Amino acid sequence: MASGIFAVLDDIAALMDDVAVASKIATRKTAGILGDDLAVNAEKATGFLASREIPVLWAITKGSFINKLIIVPIALLLNAFFPVIIKYILILGGLYLAYEGAEKIIHYLFHREKKGVEVVKEQEEEGEALENAKIKSAVTTDFILSVEIVILALGTVLDSPLTVQILTVSVVAILATVGVYGIVALIVRMDDLGYSLIKRSNEKGFGNTVGNALVKLLPIVIKALAVIGTIALLLVSGGIFVHNIDYFHHMLPNVPATLKEFGFGLVIGILVVIVVTIFKKIFGSFKGKKA
Repeated sequence: MASGIFAVLDDIAALMDDVAVASKIATRKTAGILGDDLAVNAEKATGFLASREIPVLWAITKGSFINKLIIVPIALLLNAFFPVIIKYILILGGLYLAYEGAEKIIHYLFHREKKGVEVVKEQEEEGEALENAKIKSAVTTDFILSVEIVILALGTVLDSPLTVQILTVSVVAILATVGVYGIVALIVRMDDLGYSLIKRSNEKGFGNTVGNALVKLLPIVIKALAVIGTIALLLVSGGIFVHNIDYFHHMLPNVPATLKEFGFGLVIGILVVIVVTIFKKIFGSFKGKKA
């Protein structure tokens, strides 16, 4: 009896060891996309009124956990019974990410940037509807990025037993959500930490210096995240196209991979924006005539 229990414990220990090794490898493989995920979601989680930052971030985090709960079992089932469809799911997700990245660039170039007072006034007027729209957009983008993370993680353990696959992908999914949104929470509350340090320290003390630096640094970080997040969207989408469409994979062999992926993401994103804009105008005119 005792020997049986020890045998089971030994099997569990061996399984956990395999999962730990596989998770470490999978995390390394997904490090790039996790960095992009952080940049994109940090940018999406900022720009709210201070009193709404944590509630909004928590709503996005819950949405991210739900995304993982949906994606992980579906990815495992598709990989087992219908693996070819995964490529097309990734490409569809890539189109969405490319659209988001290109749309941000077009909006920045051709629309007047709103000032801080206007942003606050807009948030006060539109309130919950605007907040919900931003949360929905963030959760949708997280879903696409989560698909990429889960599939990349799954790709590192395809030759492992099913139990190791399930546990490894689950561990990576949980680490991705907790890690990314934990760092995002630190970023969005940077100014509050700064104000707290200023209040608790002398005017010329070290705490005061650090606090002022954090307060002044936050707007710079937010602006940087907006740029980095947009670039990340286009790089991820372009990477999806290059790695999953043979025609794009073999094009421009002498161009650096990063530049190539960004270019494909931007060009395809602009094309998707044009198609979506035309569709919206046609649908809008049709809806107007019907009314």
